[in-house]
Amino acid sequence: MAEQSMGPVEGAGARAERLRVFLVDDHAMFRAGVRAELGAHVEVVGEASAVAEAVNGIAATLPDVVLLDVHMPDGGGRAVLEAMRRTHPQVKFLALSVSDAAEDVIGLIRAGARGYVTKTISPDELTAAIRRVADGDAVFSPRLAGFVLDAFAARPDAPVADPELDQLTNREREVLRLLARGYAYKEIAKELFISIKTVETHVSNVLRKLQMSNRYELSRWAADRRLV
Repeated sequence: MAEQSMGPVEGAGARAERLRVFLVDDHAMFRAGVRAELGAHVEVVGEASAVAEAVNGIAATLPDVVLLDVHMPDGGGRAVLEAMRRTHPQVKFLALSVSDAAEDVIGLIRAGARGYVTKTISPDELTAAIRRVADGDAVFSPRLAGFVLDAFAARPDAPVADPELDQLTNREREVLRLLARGYAYKEIAKELFISIKTVETHVSNVLRKLQMSNRYELSRWAADRRLV
């Protein structure tokens, strides 16, 4: 059966541009199948079968979305996520796995994946899921979404407040989120309908309040708090 996402899923052809996708899976035949099924809808810019190869390839190509398997011999999807979050927090990940175990789903989401679907998903649904993740949405099947909601609702160590984040205004948080996604100042200004000068002012305020010196530190800080 095809996977269903948490919310309404746009059709595979809803956007004309082809998203750039990187495949990480240790089964060459599966990667070939994904390329064949998605080739008309996305541009596959690279692929890898191991953690180190994936980290290097993703850093070199900077895709819109990485399709990431959970289990690989040398550390798996979580190792890729943790390595990339430190250096390229703007890259978005969608887990694509044969496993629907709660611990796999929760582990990947806590490591930074934007969604998790299983390999029973249809090509059209997978294309739609990739587009939604690229747009910043979170995508899960209903059953997997339940795992995530239950895990985070029951998490005893979840902070009820973040004093550092609470210092920022809503607009400063919006600017920070886009900055952490890799947007240039001009793109942030266009997205939020403000001037580039206003964007610069907001970034300066955020840097001062958080006592940081550059946008790369801000990106890591935002990624650690799942603001991206």
